Amino acid sequence: MKFTVTIFQDEDGIFIAECPSIPGCVSQGKTEQDAEKNIREAIKECLEVRAEKGMPLTVTTRQVEVQV
Repeated sequence: MKFTVTIFQDEDGIFIAECPSIPGCVSQGKTEQDAEKNIREAIKECLEVRAEKGMPLTVTTRQVEVQV
């Protein structure tokens, strides 16, 4: 499966990675590469837990246009 993830650096310099299509699936790392590696593991674990609990594996995400 392929997932879109977001990675950003917080105010303490830690890189935070999130998978928007899996609620609560978040990880972190000292570098972007660490954060990406860690979110891959987090995604696997989140999918396993959601499957065990009979929850949908993902939620729908959409792109919306907002004029600024």
